Amino acid sequence: MLTQAENNRMARVGPGTPGGELMRRYWQPVAASSWLRNNPVQPVRILGEDLVLYRDKSGTLGLLQQRCPHRGVDLRFGIPTEEGLRCMYHGWHFDSTGRCLDQPLEPTDSSFKDKTKAKAYPVEDLGGLVWAYLGPSPSPLLPRWDLFVWPNAFRHIGGVVLDANWLQCMENSVDTAHVEYLHGHLWNYVAFDRGSGTGDPRSDQVLHKNIDAFTRRHVRLAWDRIEHGLSKRRLREGDDPDNAAGWTHGNPIIFPYMIRVGGPVRNEFQMRIPIDDTHTWHLDYIVFAPGHDVPLPQQPEIPYFNAPLFNEAGDPILDYIVAQDFAAWWAQLPIADRTAEQLGTSDEGIILFRKMLSEQIKIAEDGGDPINTFRDPAINQSIEAPDTVRLGLLQVGAEELSPTQQDAIYTRDHQIDRYSPVIDQVLEIYRLLDERTRS
Repeated sequence: MLTQAENNRMARVGPGTPGGELMRRYWQPVAASSWLRNNPVQPVRILGEDLVLYRDKSGTLGLLQQRCPHRGVDLRFGIPTEEGLRCMYHGWHFDSTGRCLDQPLEPTDSSFKDKTKAKAYPVEDLGGLVWAYLGPSPSPLLPRWDLFVWPNAFRHIGGVVLDANWLQCMENSVDTAHVEYLHGHLWNYVAFDRGSGTGDPRSDQVLHKNIDAFTRRHVRLAWDRIEHGLSKRRLREGDDPDNAAGWTHGNPIIFPYMIRVGGPVRNEFQMRIPIDDTHTWHLDYIVFAPGHDVPLPQQPEIPYFNAPLFNEAGDPILDYIVAQDFAAWWAQLPIADRTAEQLGTSDEGIILFRKMLSEQIKIAEDGGDPINTFRDPAINQSIEAPDTVRLGLLQVGAEELSPTQQDAIYTRDHQIDRYSPVIDQVLEIYRLLDERTRS
């Protein structure tokens, strides 16, 4: 249980708040790169600030305050130029640093433009996402976490905006034991007690086996501090503690807002990006790396897709893993009331994460670099979170299905990937992998 002041200190992210000032020490995704293809000027909201992202005609990215310093017109209607963005109202012209280049309606000998500046933030493109840094100078390096830079990989990005504070979304990542009920018993109820499965016997067979695994009771839970955050480990009924991957290796929580899961073919970062105090942009950054001998489709652009939260009847979608998480997050109210919670022994990970968050807030307040601040380019080539579970392919035991085929079915029907515009290409990767494996 926290006091209201403690809850506010960690959860709120606006300018000047303790939590918000910490989050400004980190690069934040603000858009998918693909969004700028058809419209190179996009409004974005991040950490409680309304801004305008643009790509000028020379290819340079910029991120400016939402409203023109002249008369307050929304710069989302700005005109990209070779050097920056021009306000559509009176033509004031700004570059990516916020410097005013031109005020065409002022006298030609006026120095007024030299006294005018728009708020601007550094912005970079990496891995199909546009990232911004809203913190103090000098900005750290944009971290090149491994999945963003892996060669020989195929990617897509699924996202959803949730009416929930980022912290309750991220606390889910260290709440190991919720898997039994949210992804086990609830899923079984939704799919087979309340519904009739998918209608595909092979898909239902794969799902049954996974639900059986999810509902196995956790007999031991552990959380370890690691270089980049926390690692969570689990031992379930029937597991050999010397060989169970979930116990001998952990899933890393990459502070402050990412978790790395998956493998060996489908890997992902789950990211909880604070839009403001009561809204979070959740991203599933999904990477398929089947090996050098499997040809991958050409990918000139990494596609982004939105995942729906509700079905046509207005009911929450609950028949795949992260959809169940989504519902649990927004069902805690826009900002979880931690003054009324009653934590148990299975909540040790949540307590540890809050302790780490509090420690890093204090470091930022004291002017230091919090964890996962990178300033050495030699380190920032491809950063892999250690101690990552590399789960094997599913093995249901179906007479005609190989583990690769089962993994493909699970990805197609029971992951957020099912909404992707390139799901057919993903399934073709699995088909080719299965062909190679059988030969």
